[in-house]
Formats: sequence, structure tokens, C-alpha cells
Amino acid sequence: MARILADLPDEDVKWLDQIAAEQRKSRASVLREAVAAYREEAGKDWLEAGFGLWARHGVAIDAAAYERQRRAEWTRPWDDDYEEVRAESPEMFTPEDDRERAHFLALAKKAAARKRKRAA
Repeated sequence: MARILADLPDEDVKWLDQIAAEQRKSRASVLREAVAAYREEAGKDWLEAGFGLWARHGVAIDAAAYERQRRAEWTRPWDDDYEEVRAESPEMFTPEDDRERAHFLALAKKAAARKRKRAA
């Protein structure tokens, strides 16, 4: 085992000594454990670490259903894909959403007619 000389701020040394005293270990032992834990985490690929995370924690969900729900949550009555998203996830929409959509479409139709009238 190699010995090293490391410069640490005084606050960190005090904290390290406190941890070592609480665990009844030497400062060097606590540092070795910290380096070992860091190496274990740092060596992981972030994609590999995240892939399957929900499943490892007991969360079972259909990815396609989850995506549809998120898409429906963010769809507003004035969005171009409102009808498509509403057809996929009708449970995420209310009659008020449909009234807002109808109002938006009426306003858009009125604006288009005004624009055509001005152009003519």
C-alpha cells in the first residue's frame, strides 16, 4: 500500500476526525473507504446506472402508457395535435378542455376570415 500526502482544508480534517472517532476507525481507514466508494460510483456508466432504475426499485409501468399520459398532460386546447392526443388519452381531458378547444377554433376561423377579407 502506498502512502500519500494530501492537502485538505482544516474544516474537512476536523470533519474527517469526527467521522473517524464516531466509527472508531483511523482517519486513514475512513479515507480508504471513501476512496473505494467513490471509485465504485465513478466507474459506473451513467446510462448503465440509470437504465432499469425504476424496475430495481419496484416501479412497474408501461412505458408507452406513461409517455401517452405525459403527452396528454402537456397538450393544450390550442395545440395542433389536440384531437390526436385526446383520442389516445380521453381520460386526461375534461369537457372544459373541449369547450376551450371549440372557442379557440372559432377564434382562429374568425381571424382567418378577417385576414382573407383584408387580402381581397
